[in-house]
Amino acid sequence: MTAHKIRDGSLQIWPRCRARKILPSANWNAIPHSDKTNLMGFIGYKVGMTSAFVKDNTTDSMTKGKKIVTPATIIECPELKIFSIRFYKNKKVVKEVVVNFDDELKSIVKKPKEIKHQDIDSIKDFDDIRIIVFSNPKKIGIKKNPDILEIGLSGSKEDKLKFVKERLSKEIRVSEVLNNGLVDIHAVSKAFGFQGQVKRFGIGLKFHKTEKGVRRPGTLGPWHPARVTFRVSNAGQTGFHTRIAYNNLILGVNKIAEKDINKPEGFHKYGKIKTDYILLKGSIPGTIKRPILITPAQRPTRNKSKLKLEVIELR
Repeated sequence: MTAHKIRDGSLQIWPRCRARKILPSANWNAIPHSDKTNLMGFIGYKVGMTSAFVKDNTTDSMTKGKKIVTPATIIECPELKIFSIRFYKNKKVVKEVVVNFDDELKSIVKKPKEIKHQDIDSIKDFDDIRIIVFSNPKKIGIKKNPDILEIGLSGSKEDKLKFVKERLSKEIRVSEVLNNGLVDIHAVSKAFGFQGQVKRFGIGLKFHKTEKGVRRPGTLGPWHPARVTFRVSNAGQTGFHTRIAYNNLILGVNKIAEKDINKPEGFHKYGKIKTDYILLKGSIPGTIKRPILITPAQRPTRNKSKLKLEVIELR
């Protein structure tokens, strides 16, 4: 019997092009809405990875009650502020009200000479509300310019309007949005530039006397159809793709003032954590200091949902 292997390279996403922006957006209609009115996402910055000693409390687990070591990713999440409120009607923006013109935004948003304040309660004809929020990376020492993004809200439109009015001039912490359970990570993967077929799709090397190259596919396809299909492994852009890491388990959401996990020398290529942070099980796409979007799990699985891990300490 001839041994065969699975196809080299995934055909799930095509074309494999560079991401249009460094902070991806999300389809807020596809993300499940909770009964509680709250933000459906949060902006964070990747700190790096570490090893976590955890106690396995999962039901029917082979290591139940034992201490195990699992890889973990740390994400720092400074507070968010509301920049504007968008009112939607039939999935189209009918009105946007700007409520905040902080000095932090002057480098990315043009401030008008005259600011016209509009009463939010006077807007009646809408069926959905979303908010534009911005982060404060200057507070954690990564960069000066904040990241700005539209984030959806859960609940009825009356509850959404009440929720926004209560937090117009307040900072929103990650502990108010995410506590435990599974989350999805929307991020841009690490970039490798223009790469060949072996690096890009993982095809095997041919015999060293092979004609027309060793690090290329044996054929580009049949004579007919007389074209090269997208199924053929070709060289091209590798990395810097928008990707979603589904079902990442939250091991903890803490404040650095209450639970300090900083190393004496700081984290590699990042430094020390200064605000709130999230500890996730496993790895996520992206490089250190890259902004990411954290949302509730869009398609949680039963095996991941029943995981219960109690963090003891970090290496």
